[in-house]
Amino acid sequence: MAKNIWVVGGDPRQAALARLLAEDGHGVHTYALELAEGVRCEPSMAGADRADCVVLPLPALGPEGGLNAPLSGSSHPLEEVLGPLRPGQPVCAGMVTEPLQAMAEARGLVLRDYFAREELAVLNAIPTAEGAIQIAMEELPVTLHASRVLVIGFGRLGHALVPRLRGLGARVWVSARRYEQQAAAESMGAGVEGMDRLPDWLCGYDLVINTVPAPVLGVEELSALKEGALVIDLASRPGGVDMKAAAALGVRVIWALSLPGKAAPVTSGRYIKDTVYHLMDELEV
Repeated sequence: MAKNIWVVGGDPRQAALARLLAEDGHGVHTYALELAEGVRCEPSMAGADRADCVVLPLPALGPEGGLNAPLSGSSHPLEEVLGPLRPGQPVCAGMVTEPLQAMAEARGLVLRDYFAREELAVLNAIPTAEGAIQIAMEELPVTLHASRVLVIGFGRLGHALVPRLRGLGARVWVSARRYEQQAAAESMGAGVEGMDRLPDWLCGYDLVINTVPAPVLGVEELSALKEGALVIDLASRPGGVDMKAAAALGVRVIWALSLPGKAAPVTSGRYIKDTVYHLMDELEV
């Protein structure tokens, strides 16, 4: 059955999401996406209270605390977005933080975090891994083939990175804390190191990819890197690399946030669409 769905704010992933929902036959309204190509936006949130579901971006909030809306020509406070909605209305958002949760609860909204869903987390690792490899191929002066690559962390993203890097002929090691993660990395043909003494063996790598959203590469670790090594940080804010120390030491670090929206927005939009459908089914929308 066709639904009335509002897609509000976000990057090219949300623009693709709106188009994909429309292709599925739903009535789609968009807001705060006016700079997106091929998207016709509403001038305000008027009428959003009649939506079967409102979909906010990933992440839902921008650095200033308002709606994350890089494809809008203006800023949008949360009050502007949530104020017109009715109590009990389903709202799906990515990376829900306390301010959004509190405001949604105060208004009686049914808020669900689609980024917290395991199915999206697993699939989202694919465009993230491909995007990281694309950056490495563009920025390194050598091929990934025969390069020594270290992946720090072995969660969903590490699982996506290792086979793709090895498929390109890279010599891959994984640094992980837990023994079962080390065993899983070894089963994929990767070398394994612990996390306790990173500085002792970082000097051997051409490329270091961090996936851990916690401080792991500080002054000591960055000082141990070989000259010319590239670091790609895939961790969400606040990241895993001491950027001030890296700048002082002359270490090249690329903090690659929101890679799915940059590397493969249509595929990423499809993953979000499918996850929103799952949430709507569970909410019996």
